[in-house]
Amino acid sequence: MHRKRYSPGRTGSTARTAVVLALGLGLGIGLTGCSGSTPADDVTVDAKAGPAVPVAPPGRYRTLFEPCGAVPQATLKDLLPGAAALADAERDKAYRGTTAVTYDTDRRVGCTWKADTPDISHRLVLDIERVVSYDSAVSDDDRAQEVYARKQLAAGIPLPPTAPPTTAPPATGSPSGAATPPATPSASGRPADGARGADAPNAPDAAKATTAADDTASGKPSPGATAPPSGTPSDPSPTGLEPRVLGGLGNVAFLDDALTTVGANGHQRAVSVVFRTSNVIVTVSYREQTTGSAEAPDSMELQEKARNLARLLAERLEE
Repeated sequence: MHRKRYSPGRTGSTARTAVVLALGLGLGIGLTGCSGSTPADDVTVDAKAGPAVPVAPPGRYRTLFEPCGAVPQATLKDLLPGAAALADAERDKAYRGTTAVTYDTDRRVGCTWKADTPDISHRLVLDIERVVSYDSAVSDDDRAQEVYARKQLAAGIPLPPTAPPTTAPPATGSPSGAATPPATPSASGRPADGARGADAPNAPDAAKATTAADDTASGKPSPGATAPPSGTPSDPSPTGLEPRVLGGLGNVAFLDDALTTVGANGHQRAVSVVFRTSNVIVTVSYREQTTGSAEAPDSMELQEKARNLARLLAERLEE
């Protein structure tokens, strides 16, 4: 009797093939069931979600520079002439300046320099503020402009007027809309009878106007005219040094100048230059005070020094 040979490889491969086929079928069924259970059409959309609201752009500046080191020593020597007469330690302290105490140096920084002598004293204050808007609909630049506008109004300098809306001029002519034809001159050069419009003066009125013109030319007041009150001061002519808006400095800028008396014979002049560049507002305050018989500080000199420093700081912001 012949026995059937045992072939382990053939029998094992057959079994393994059957198992793989079964697993493959089961996996395919499972994948088909999972993919078919969540069709794309069944995804719900929130009907309350509105259109995306645009976010206002941030400002140009995220940090601020160190203020006490922003003014060169050569500039400080010009702004603080009295420091040259101080002792070495006091002079170095005057040029070094004092840093303003702030809670966030990325939002606001400042520095103060001063030099005092018996007859004259100078003080320079630098304030730099970075404005941030917490309203997503208002940009940092727009919020900074609001802060700047309040500073300008506080200085008594009016804001530039906004342009009025353009409207068509009212139609002129007769009520019916038809234009009134011009008067036809007669042979003598005067309008013919009945051709004179409603706005043309009659003869008595024309005579009165001629008489009034003759009186005015001769210096005599016309009847019914009111003479201006005597002793009324005329408006002072502008000197170009009054508080005003400045051009060519940042996005917008203005200058304020105020002279006050100190004590019996002292004078103090304070000049401020404020400008905005994007979301940063810089304020340069320069003050000179005299005592005794010294003359009042010169407005032109102080304004020029303050403006030169402001331009230097504006260039620093552009770096």
